[in-house]
Parts: sequence; structure tokens; C-alpha cells
Amino acid sequence: MARKRPHVLVFPFPAQGHINPVLQFSKRLASRGLRITIITIASVSKSMHLQPCGASIEIEPISDGFDEADLTCVIKAHLGRFVDNVSQNLVNLVGKFVSAGNPPIALVYDSIMPFCLDVARKLGIKGAPFFTQACAVSALYYHYYEGNLKIGDHLGTTSFSMPAMPVMDIGDLPSLIPDRDLYPVFLSQLVNQFSNFQKADWLLVNTFDKLEEEVLNWMASRWPTIKTVGPTIPSLYLDKQLEDDKYYGLNLFHPSTEACMKWLDTKEKSSVVYASFGSIATVGGSQMEELAMGLKNSNENFLWVVRASEESKLPCNFVTETSEKGLVVNWCPQLQVLSHQAVGCFLTHCGWNSTLEAMSLGVPMVVMPQWTDQTTNAKYIVDVWDVGVRVKVNDKGIITREEVVLRIEEVMEGERGDELRRNAGRWKELAKEAMDKGGSSDRNIEEFVSELLCT
Repeated sequence: MARKRPHVLVFPFPAQGHINPVLQFSKRLASRGLRITIITIASVSKSMHLQPCGASIEIEPISDGFDEADLTCVIKAHLGRFVDNVSQNLVNLVGKFVSAGNPPIALVYDSIMPFCLDVARKLGIKGAPFFTQACAVSALYYHYYEGNLKIGDHLGTTSFSMPAMPVMDIGDLPSLIPDRDLYPVFLSQLVNQFSNFQKADWLLVNTFDKLEEEVLNWMASRWPTIKTVGPTIPSLYLDKQLEDDKYYGLNLFHPSTEACMKWLDTKEKSSVVYASFGSIATVGGSQMEELAMGLKNSNENFLWVVRASEESKLPCNFVTETSEKGLVVNWCPQLQVLSHQAVGCFLTHCGWNSTLEAMSLGVPMVVMPQWTDQTTNAKYIVDVWDVGVRVKVNDKGIITREEVVLRIEEVMEGERGDELRRNAGRWKELAKEAMDKGGSSDRNIEEFVSELLCT
């Protein structure tokens, strides 16, 4: 009889930006002989399009008790009930696996769901939080949790610093901290990921050693079980160790793949500005008009992702009037676009997944952070990694069309643009090195699996 593969449960927070990196990490675990079950919330899984991930990865939905409700509304109004319902159904799921003769040996869970560690302990299995954000962002939330980052102490100053981090302005913090009264539930959820993390068996982080060396060393000196396992993007774009691994496996929207790639194929090398602000961020009507006119007035071709829900904010006849130099789509295959030789610049909101993708594919950025971790990511993109420039907001809180043109030109043209491309190319090689055979993240994943098998 064939020996059963050791069974590991993986539970990402049910949002695209959280599921995709955890799914990629799961593929790495499965390639090393583990059986993986990815847990999803039933109400969310209905709207997600998960592609097959291989025979060793299965998808298992559980109920959160709000099967027809919007998850964001549930978290805001019923976080306690959400935790209770999910905890109990997680216990039930493990019981089902035990009865079937496939007991799990560990639970890898999204760090913003710390209650999962309590469930794992109750069940007598190992637990490991997976941090989907940058080490720098996690460190800032940790300092806030510990009471070492008191915003009131800094509001009258222009800058401040925290251990192993660059000097920052208040605006470089994750926006939920200075705006703590606007989104208290979400801030609490992100801060409370540190409520029990030191009791976990491992801490897994979606970054790589050389990218965040200083803050990572600071964290590792306090929490030796921390392991970098990123960048978690499909293997085809990095080390090519996993055969045919070129898709994340999840899309909330249907991408216009053929139209995007055919259009890019007609453009010269490094001649296209790719603009996208992720799956959640919204832009006000006035700001949308300024962005549109900035792209139109620039000397560059552009591919702009404007979600269907945002299309009505575009200026009248914009798509028609810019058809010779621009392409506007509702969604696109971002990895394929960023890896295309025609793309010379990424106008981005600085979500961590988008940031890692651009760094891993050597694409310099024009950064326009919106909220949460994006402001801190932007700080590092511009001032630490030196792979991008940041747009400036005017006294009315608007980024003008003139500013958009200026920053695009800065990245796409001249000596500064050449410097940014060289830096981006260097980070691309370091990202590949981390995931390649024997690289820092590859070794950490191997060690994690070996330690799992010793349990």
C-alpha cells in the first residue's frame, strides 16, 4: 500500500490578495511531498474562480455562519460571531479528516486570523501564521500593539524612526494607524495578529531576506522561528522549479488576456505605462479625470486597468480619443503584462502583491498609494529600494494631470529612468536567487517541510 502523504491544512483570509500568495506557497509544499487542503469560506468561494492546483492540493469550504452576507460587513458588525463560527467549523473539518484516516499534522493560517492558533492547539497540531504583508508593515503594527508607537507623540513632528527602519513621516505609516478612528475594526484585526504569534511553531513571511534585511534581522533576533518564503509568485517567472506553474490559480474578475497580450505585442520595448490600482481601491471622479488626462497627455503608450465598477468615472469619449496609444480593460493577467518587454513602467497603488511582482520582474514604478499597507510599501519603493518615484498630492488632495505626466517621464526617460531600471533589474535577480534551488527562501521552505515531518 502506498504511504499517505503528510497532511497540512492551509487557511488564507478569504480575499484575493491573501489567497494568491498562500496558494503559491501551498504549491511549493505540495511539490515537496505534502498533501495540502486549502480552506475557504463558503460564502466567498462562490464568487472565486480557482483553477486546478494539482492532485496534492484540495479545496475545502467551511461556513462562517453568514453564507449569504458580504464578508466585509460581517467583519465590521459580527467579528466575534465570525470567529466563533469559523473556529467550530474548523474543528468539525479536522474531525472529518481524522475519521477518514487523513489527520492533519499542521495548520498554516493567515496571520490576521490568530484565533486559528487556538484551534490548532485545541486539536493538538502545529500552527504557523502566514504574514501576507511586508516585514516592515508587520513590524509597525507590532510596535503599535506593544504601545511603542504612539501617534499622538509624533503628530507635532515632521519625522520619527523605529528600530531597523528608515526615518519616516506620519504619512509613511500604514494608514489605519494615523486614521485609527475611521476603521477601528480593521485596525484591531491587523494589530491583534500579534496577540499570540509568539506561541506559534513558525512564523512565515511573504518576502525575501535581502529585500528587507535590516528589519528582518531585527525580527529574527527576537523570534528565531521566522522564515521568509517569498516572493510567492508563480515559479515560471522566477526559478522555474515547478513545472507549468504560471498562474496564481484565483481571479475575482475575468481578465482580458488575449486583447492585452496582442496589443502589447505591437508596442516597442519599454514603451508602455501599465496602470492598475488593484481589486479593491476606488478613485474619486475628479482624481479619475486627472489620471486619465495625465495618461493621455504623456508621450507614452498606456495599458490601464479600470474595473467595470469604475468605468463611469472616465471622461467622455476618453477610450475612443486615446485608442491609438492606449488600451483600457476591466482586468488583465498582471504577471504576463509586467513580464512583457513592452512594459517600461508600472503606475501602481503599491499593494504588497503588486509590489513584489514588479520587483520580481524588474519593472520600475510610479507609486500612488491609497491606504492600509500601501503607504509604507511606497516609502520603501522610493527611499529604500530606489525602484520608483512617488506622485505628489496638491493642497486639495488631488494628484494633477501635470504631476502624472511629470512622474511618468521621470521613470520612462533620461538618466533617472535608466537608474531606476538598473535597480529594478538588480532586485529581479535577487528575487530569483531567493526562490532558486538553494536560495534563502527555498532553503527556508525545505527546512519548514523537514521540521513538519519530524512532528
